[in-house]
Amino acid sequence: MSADDGRPPSETPSRNRDATSPPDSSEARTPSPSSNRDDDGLLGRFMTAQDGPLLFIRETLTSVGAVLLIGALLFAVSGVWPPMVAVESGSMDPHMQKGDLIFITGPERFTPDAAVDGTSVVTAETGAEMGYRSFKGYGSVIVYDNPSIGGPPIIHRSMLWVEEGENWYDRANPEYMGADNCEELRYCPAPYAGFITKGDANPGYDQVSGISAPVKPEWVQGVARVRIPYLGWVRLTLGGTLSAATPVTPGLGFTSGAVTASQAALALAS
Repeated sequence: MSADDGRPPSETPSRNRDATSPPDSSEARTPSPSSNRDDDGLLGRFMTAQDGPLLFIRETLTSVGAVLLIGALLFAVSGVWPPMVAVESGSMDPHMQKGDLIFITGPERFTPDAAVDGTSVVTAETGAEMGYRSFKGYGSVIVYDNPSIGGPPIIHRSMLWVEEGENWYDRANPEYMGADNCEELRYCPAPYAGFITKGDANPGYDQVSGISAPVKPEWVQGVARVRIPYLGWVRLTLGGTLSAATPVTPGLGFTSGAVTASQAALALAS
C-alpha cells in the first residue's frame, strides 16, 4: 500500500536511548553476582558449614541455646535452682539409689491439702491417714540443708511434724527410736517446731541417730517429684563424689542421704 493511502503513520517507540540520557528510574536494577555473594557470604557459610570452625561455633551456640531453654523451662516448673539433685548415698534405698537424678520443686509449690501449713510437705503420719504417697512410701521426700552441720544437703522422708516443746516420743514409731522414753533422746521434747525425718533404708529417725536436729521449714530446699535412674552418676563423677557416704553412728547403719546440686541433665543436652 502506498504511503499516501490516508492512514496516519504508526508510532514506533525508539529502542535506542541516548547514551547521555539518565536511566529510567522505573527500570529494575539487576544486582550483580558479586553483591549477592557479599550479602550471603558469611551467614550462608555459617549456616551451611559441614566442617571447620564455623561448624564448631554453630554447634556450640545451638547446644548452649538448648541448655538455656531447658533450664528456663525446668526453673519455670520447679521454682528452684538448680532443679535437680544427684543422690550420693544409699540411705533412701530402694526407692532412691545412689546415682539417681531427682527433679525437685520449691518447698511451697504444688501444695497438697494434707501439707503442713506454709509448706508443700506432707508427713508420713498424715500421708498414711490421707492416702498421700510419694516414691512408694507415705509422705513427702524432701531435700534439706541444716546450716549447723557440714556437708551437702540431705534427701530423706518427712515423717512427723512436731511443735516446740512437744514430747513426740509416743507419736513416733518405736522401731525407729532406739530409746525407752523421751528423756533419752537429744531432741525430745522438741526444741522448736519442725520435721522429724528419716532415710527409708536407715533404721532410725535422723533426730535419733544424730544426723540432724528437727528440720525447720526454712531449711527445706525442695520436695522430690521425679526420679531419673543412673543419670546422677554424670554429676557425681564430674564432682568427684564417688566415695561412699560416711556412717553417722558406727554399728547402727545410719547414713545421711546426701545430694549434690546438679545440672547434669542440662549438660547432656549438649
